[in-house]
Amino acid sequence: MSCPHLNLLDPDTYKDGIPHEHFAQLRNERPVYWQEDPITNVGYWVVSKYDDLQYISKHPEIFSSAARTALSNEMTDEEVAMQSMMILNMDPPDHLKYRRIVNKAFIPRVVEAKLTHIREMAKAIIDKVAQRGECEFVSEVAAELPLQVICELMGVAQEDRHMIFHNTNVMIGADDPDLSTSAEEGMAAAAEIYTYGYKILENHRANPGDNLVDMLVTGTVDGEQLTDDEFAQFFLMLLVAGNETTRTVTANGMKLLIEHPDQLQELVENPSLIPNAVEEFLRYEPAVMQFRRTVMHDVELGGQQMRKGDKVVMYYTSANRDEDYFSDPNRFDIHRSNAKEHRSFGIGEHFCLGSHLARLELNVMFEELIPRLRNPRFADKPNYMRSSFLNSMKTLHITFDPEPA
Repeated sequence: MSCPHLNLLDPDTYKDGIPHEHFAQLRNERPVYWQEDPITNVGYWVVSKYDDLQYISKHPEIFSSAARTALSNEMTDEEVAMQSMMILNMDPPDHLKYRRIVNKAFIPRVVEAKLTHIREMAKAIIDKVAQRGECEFVSEVAAELPLQVICELMGVAQEDRHMIFHNTNVMIGADDPDLSTSAEEGMAAAAEIYTYGYKILENHRANPGDNLVDMLVTGTVDGEQLTDDEFAQFFLMLLVAGNETTRTVTANGMKLLIEHPDQLQELVENPSLIPNAVEEFLRYEPAVMQFRRTVMHDVELGGQQMRKGDKVVMYYTSANRDEDYFSDPNRFDIHRSNAKEHRSFGIGEHFCLGSHLARLELNVMFEELIPRLRNPRFADKPNYMRSSFLNSMKTLHITFDPEPA
């Protein structure tokens, strides 16, 4: 097998894009593969197949999110303990107890009630760029809608939203020198949002309102309300998850449409195809490339013997192109009949809490921009984030036919 040395947790591995040929070879030859990591000296199992990813996700008693968190970077025991209050890093039964607190804010009926308001936001975002004939798509379009929606849900004041945008960028881009010069800077960005969460909590106690903050404040786990620290952790996680991932898929979707103008034209002529196109964006270019689990007792998977304590990294970007599930998986196709079977939102107990909201935002944004940003073209090469976690662009400069005044 070629390239066994390719360290998939090294951000530089992705400087020329996701190594899809390598993943295809892994799926075919060694779907569960042990990889050494000279950066951290902690080796890990690479899981590249759809079925194996599903099995791991559905068996948290074997593959834990809590033991060393769901994030692939190495942490001290103290850092792991600090992360333990985020539901991303919980196992049953704690995970479900905490998830119930906010779950009702994201059910389809509640999300769909916001449709008109979200569409108005999307139209206003497009209004700002449509007559110019050019924009930096990531910051001016893709980032705006998810940022506005989650900030509104969480009670973040308009004047503070740039701070949220900046700090979530720094947190997610901790491996990118353009965004964060050090891990310490990433931690400082998280601390600023964390501290801001306390301010939101104080404001809510003084002026209660019917929003997501109220659900967090009044919700209970085993009869007890969240502590201030638990509230701040929830606040941080929801802001990051509700902001970064939807923005990334919006930008990736725009890039794909520019690269496939014939399929873009089909969407112009037949907007009813947009929902399936969104699912294909999610399958073909998922925002999150991987999550981690820790083996809790010896187990065999994919013909490989895993030992208690082993690090396991599941690659969604590979599972979404598994030939056993998706025919001609490296072809972008808005008509793909099973595009919605992607695993970009995960599967099992950690299935994305905000998937309904993300889908709504993505559909609304593309329904609004496709008829108005006509004949889009690259003004410059997409500038990707240096990351082994997020499949994200920092900038995407585009031009298009200016909308008449």
